[in-house]
Amino acid sequence: MENIRQKIEALRKELRDHNYRYYQLNNPVISDYEFDMKMKELERLEAEHPEYFDPNSPTQRVGGGISKEFITRKHKNPLYSLDNSYSEGELKSWEERIRKILPAGSDIEYTCELKYDGASINLTYENGRLSTAVTRGDGIQGDDVTANIRTIRTLPLVLNDEVFKDFEIRGEVIISVQGFLKMNEKRAAEGKETFSNPRNTASGSLKLLDSSEVAKRPLDILLYQVVGLPFRTHYEALQAAKKSGFHVPDQIKKCRSIDEVLAYIHEWESKRHDLDYETDGVVIKVNDLEMQKILGYTAKSPRWAIAYKYPAERGATLLKSIDYQVGRTGAITPVANLEPVQLAGTIVKRASLHNADQIAKLDLHIGDTVWVEKGGEIIPKITGVIREKRPADAKPVQYISHCPSCGSPLKRPEGEAVHYCTNHYGCPAQIKERIAHFVSRKAMNIEGLGKETIQGFYEAGLIENYADLYTLTPESIIGLEGIAEKAAENIISGIKASKNVPFPRVLFALGIRHVGANVAKILARHFKNIDRLLTARKDELTAVQGIGNK
Repeated sequence: MENIRQKIEALRKELRDHNYRYYQLNNPVISDYEFDMKMKELERLEAEHPEYFDPNSPTQRVGGGISKEFITRKHKNPLYSLDNSYSEGELKSWEERIRKILPAGSDIEYTCELKYDGASINLTYENGRLSTAVTRGDGIQGDDVTANIRTIRTLPLVLNDEVFKDFEIRGEVIISVQGFLKMNEKRAAEGKETFSNPRNTASGSLKLLDSSEVAKRPLDILLYQVVGLPFRTHYEALQAAKKSGFHVPDQIKKCRSIDEVLAYIHEWESKRHDLDYETDGVVIKVNDLEMQKILGYTAKSPRWAIAYKYPAERGATLLKSIDYQVGRTGAITPVANLEPVQLAGTIVKRASLHNADQIAKLDLHIGDTVWVEKGGEIIPKITGVIREKRPADAKPVQYISHCPSCGSPLKRPEGEAVHYCTNHYGCPAQIKERIAHFVSRKAMNIEGLGKETIQGFYEAGLIENYADLYTLTPESIIGLEGIAEKAAENIISGIKASKNVPFPRVLFALGIRHVGANVAKILARHFKNIDRLLTARKDELTAVQGIGNK
């Protein structure tokens, strides 16, 4: 048996080495086929000898564990937010502030790193092995997503380094631009809904409950801070981390003055779009770790670091038409359809218009040439009109008066900017959106029920509300578009399993206006069950801490 254990350990070590050569050094020494054969051999041995299970084995990168929900973990060291700056003047003011705190005449060296646009993560290693991976959360605590993080192939799960034993390392989980495009092409070919952008897809992937699904996504992790090891400078720590196998981007640079920092910022303003991942600025840090200790923190941010945010990219394009989307609460959202324009490395065809007031403020006409900005938003926005390019026969946009889905009159509540469809229980768009919210991951988490499937069920007359889902049978849905026998059984199993979802999530799933996930938790904790909540008076509700008049 000892020979088997040694063989398993030797295979694990060999595969980790090949992974490092492939993903970090870009210098593989064996073929993909040979790698796969070694992996299969390890999988066989581990299956035959479960007593040697190791959560950090290379075989565990394919995922497979399905979580009911994520455990909340407190960070050993808080994750602070960065102060933002938008001009050279603000950066110089920051330098003046830190010089007043540091001993007079201090020789300050800075590091400049590109600000990666992804999902923040804090990794803890114990005795050189990945122990936990926790999302940033509120900076004090976050969700334990260790099973999902283990699927990222560029991340070393076990380290053979005398220095990197017990420590934390922080980074950003991202999806490369090319990986994102290939993934969307594959989804489109399979008839699935495509994702909106790499950042949100990376963040959403971390919260998938099935780690085997996470393993199918091209996630990467870019590291930017080592915590708890005795290095002299931030730069030295990151270079050592890189040597130990972590994916630390090459673009980090030491700068001797704020003028060198500004030169770096100017150099990368356009060059960053040539990279295969999205960035939205530069992070500047005091390099010396002793100086960082002296500078310390404000209530929210480290004094020794600041982010410079690049201005939102904008481009001019033609406004072709406006669609009006109906949400689950009946809220109407106008969305502009544009002549395609390239912004920040992506093609933009649609832009948010928010509400009627925004349209009136812009004085929009169909056929206008408009300015479109993309500055980190999921959907870009229209920020202005080039009036000198307006066609003579262009007609001003008239905000709709009736629901585009059911034709019912729209109502704008006093003091609000949004119009609502008044047909709450009969509007097809509202019904479908409410059911889509009900089955979503943070609510009832019913797998296999995407928007397209829900629409198919609704159009077939099978569902008109949440309750109707629980009357479905495999026989009633087999034969609908894309649903074979196995898929039907999985959907019905998912619906049955949702009956075990805890009360706070059921309450959130109902989609009551102003009742988000946190308010649902507060109400559920106070009232314990739906019957007590149904009979609660307004004064009883407002007496609950955290519940206001809305």
